[in-house]
Amino acid sequence: MTTPHEDKLAHGDGNRLSPNTIAFIALSNEYCQAIEGASESQLEDFVNVMTRLLPRIYITVSDIPLEIESEDGEIMNSLDEETYETLQSTLVTLLGEEDTYLEVFEEDMKYSDTPIAASISEDLCDIFQVLYDYLESVKDAPLEFVRVATMNIREDFAQYWSQKLCNVLRALNSIKYR
Repeated sequence: MTTPHEDKLAHGDGNRLSPNTIAFIALSNEYCQAIEGASESQLEDFVNVMTRLLPRIYITVSDIPLEIESEDGEIMNSLDEETYETLQSTLVTLLGEEDTYLEVFEEDMKYSDTPIAASISEDLCDIFQVLYDYLESVKDAPLEFVRVATMNIREDFAQYWSQKLCNVLRALNSIKYR
């Protein structure tokens, strides 16, 4: 049972964001900076950063409560296709032959005898797009919009990118500890 003070901290009050929301914004920003700076990284350093960030993002977004659904916190698409493709190309170059991994959680795998290949660079860029769009949407937004957008991204996480995050973390883990 939480006290009224703890409940306010968990969900934020009218004048501030919850610590979890602030942590999620900070982790999202750190992740986006790491992806944008990949061209300056060595493979080992980049993999170390990703294997440190992805579990923290998973835990933080998993702890966001699903209280309300609202159109008022809708996250707009901000990342253009050219930027996405440039970032993915940079990651393909950095990862080289390590970019492709076998995916076992693909829905089509149930009906196939052949392995399905996935791309670390594409998965990381897909997550980047979600987090980048979120950051752009909440950057100068009122607190209530940020709260609702954060809950909406939590729902999107459960439906779409949580599995992608786990899959790419598994692939990065295999590079890190090979």
